[in-house]
Amino acid sequence: MINKVILIGNLGRDPEVRRLESGAVVAKFSVATNESYKDKDDQWQQRTEWHDVVVWRNLAERAERDLKKGKMVYIEGKLTHRKYQDKEGNDRYITEVLANTFRLLERRENSANSYSGNMPTEEPAATVKSPETSTPAASDDDDLPF
Repeated sequence: MINKVILIGNLGRDPEVRRLESGAVVAKFSVATNESYKDKDDQWQQRTEWHDVVVWRNLAERAERDLKKGKMVYIEGKLTHRKYQDKEGNDRYITEVLANTFRLLERRENSANSYSGNMPTEEPAATVKSPETSTPAASDDDDLPF
């Protein structure tokens, strides 16, 4: 069985971070995803869905440091449901995404609606050439085996 969620969206607020007595760190934040569709009158409509996301430990510390309201983010995790009681003692239910990874995405300068796929802002992109198309450099100054 599989329980996997992948989201690409914008942060609705800065992460709310708590440090528990045990020393564990937990961060919660919301992510908005948009869907465009044509209605019965052939007019474009846009629907926004809000997702509550939870991250723990090192990921929570990274979220506190790197995530800010409005940033585009890639989230991967699983869907969780939990029950709690509010201040009046009423049962409440919540659905959250328990993320096991996230990655900041850059917006391209030329298009507000596009994003740079798996291109994280904190790591440079690597270029890989296939062996049959790569040519040796004019001067090999280093002795690196790769």
